[in-house]
Amino acid sequence: MPRDQQTGETGEEETRDQESGEAGETGEATETGRAGGPGETGSTAAQDETGGPAAPGEATPAEGAAPAPRATPRTELSARERDVLAMERRGWPTPGAKERAVREELGLAPVRYYQLLNALLDDRLALEHDPVTVNRLRRIRATRRTER
Repeated sequence: MPRDQQTGETGEEETRDQESGEAGETGEATETGRAGGPGETGSTAAQDETGGPAAPGEATPAEGAAPAPRATPRTELSARERDVLAMERRGWPTPGAKERAVREELGLAPVRYYQLLNALLDDRLALEHDPVTVNRLRRIRATRRTER
């Protein structure tokens, strides 16, 4: 049974589905993402991907999209990252005291604090900022991982 009789869709909607990259029930997707048909080749895909003209009625990905901003390499740690390292540098009598200080001084939940700290241990800038603390924490992390 034809698609439009099963779902009540018109032929225009089916055409839009095919143009947007969805294959029909019987058509297989080609490298262009459209339903395959007789005489259709992959030359259109090469033109679209290289910035050539797109088929009429199709929007190219570059239309209306702002260019992606380039990430500039960081040169120093943020104030929050420095505060997290400073918190780890201090000695704590109990874990509860440390967690209380994390909440009060940094305004972070302990779980979020440890997530940030774990990411800092892999950061080159953190190692340059406080090598003794970062290397100590890396050793502790490695020991705990091998124990599991």
